[in-house]
Amino acid sequence: MSKKLLLLDGNHLMHRAFWAIQRSLSTSKGEQTNTVFGVASMLLTMLQREKPDAIVACFDEGKETHRHKLHDAYKAGRQETPDDFYTQIPRVHQCFAAFSIPTVSNPEYEADDLIGTLALRGAKEGWEVIIVTGDRDLFQMANHAIRIAIPHKGYAEPEYLDANGVEGKLGVRPDQVPDYKGLVGDASDNLKGVKGIGPKSGEALLKKYGTLESVYEHLEDIQGTSRSKLESDRESAFFCRDMARLVTDAPIDLDLEPLAGKGTDLSSVERFFMEMEFYTLRSRLKKLVQSNEFMRTYLSGESILPSADDEQGVGDKMTVEQLPLLD
Repeated sequence: MSKKLLLLDGNHLMHRAFWAIQRSLSTSKGEQTNTVFGVASMLLTMLQREKPDAIVACFDEGKETHRHKLHDAYKAGRQETPDDFYTQIPRVHQCFAAFSIPTVSNPEYEADDLIGTLALRGAKEGWEVIIVTGDRDLFQMANHAIRIAIPHKGYAEPEYLDANGVEGKLGVRPDQVPDYKGLVGDASDNLKGVKGIGPKSGEALLKKYGTLESVYEHLEDIQGTSRSKLESDRESAFFCRDMARLVTDAPIDLDLEPLAGKGTDLSSVERFFMEMEFYTLRSRLKKLVQSNEFMRTYLSGESILPSADDEQGVGDKMTVEQLPLLD
């Protein structure tokens, strides 16, 4: 049986948690913790559900990646994220450290590129790879060895997509995703594509011709206004296609093999939960270790919690019923 590698889109998980959990969640000292709580909760569910042999989390680091250098207005126009999201990022990294999960970032590359690089590396080394993300740019990585898991209800009901699943969802194959974005554009990244070519037209063109190059090679065969639109925005189409292509050879100094079966020390997670006053998660962690064989193996060592430590404190106002509602 192949080893399972879980690659986490850290930015996606943070944004899901920030917008799903009330921003009033804080410690007794007033430190806001809703993003950290949500990410920690999803991590527990992922471990319980996926039983991975290794996990790596990837993050965006800077606003001047190689794509920004090619396109000044790349991602311009996105709604500004509130400051109280950014102030929690160091704590999220501490959370991953408590779970002994390595984090990867590089100011020259986006998290998508880093995930794509590690996914391809993992697949070549024989790992079963699962990419946890909601970012459609990463759909282009799906193949026989790499699946996409889109979180729903925290991570209680993930939507798994292999190559066929991506085609069913987008109408194009994973390898056609950059070509599709070249035609249709991507408003979230401020990539216009071909003005007037929408998802249905883009899908139809790629079903018939296969690639963006082939679409333009058969331009004379294309009828109606689509032909003139394609002619007018040829340069934009190829530029947006190239911008949408993930880098899969980014420089990452991380060897996957030593991560297999590494796990973490139970007390490090308990200490972090205690510091953040995550009483609900602390109780949940204790029950998971008691009842789940994988969690007992992954979280090794002795518990530092008192035997009767199941009560909730003042910092953690979440109820058990609220935990999966991160959709």
